[in-house]
This record gives sequence, C-alpha cells and structure tokens, in this order.
Amino acid sequence: MNNMPMNQSQLLDWINQVSFVAYDTALYLDTHPYDEEALSFYNHYRTLRLKAVKMYEEKYGPLTLDGADTDGHWSWGSMRNPWEGGNC
Repeated sequence: MNNMPMNQSQLLDWINQVSFVAYDTALYLDTHPYDEEALSFYNHYRTLRLKAVKMYEEKYGPLTLDGADTDGHWSWGSMRNPWEGGNC
C-alpha cells in the first residue's frame, strides 16, 4: 500500500489482496512450518492486513462481526447493505 489516500473501494481491494497473500502463505506454512523466510513473509502481510482492516473499519464500519462495536449499541446492522446503496 502506498501512502496515498484510498477511497473505500480501493481500500477494500487492498484488503482482499493482502488477505489472499496472508491466507495462501498460511497454507504453505501448514506444510512447511520451519520455513523462517515464509514465516517472516506471512507476518509482514498479516500486519499489512490488520492495519488495512483497522483503517477500513474506522472510516466505513465493520467488515466482519469481529469489528462490530458492542459498546452500548449494535453497529453491525446500522450500515447500509450493498443492495441499499452501501459500498461493501
């Protein structure tokens, strides 16, 4: 991710990209658990993913139930759904 601001769609695309790399590397690590280079690679993309998800959720709301705000109210259902004009 470069340092230029991203709109919602670009940020979601970035999350999808780094998520794919992290998950694919995790599958590799299942069969190569002692590959230190792969573990470092995984940790890098996992960190990028966590930062991107946090940035997305702070600006646009939760992506998954894990990101739903439960401090006194339930925010998951307050976002517009894609068929209502929401941008998921």
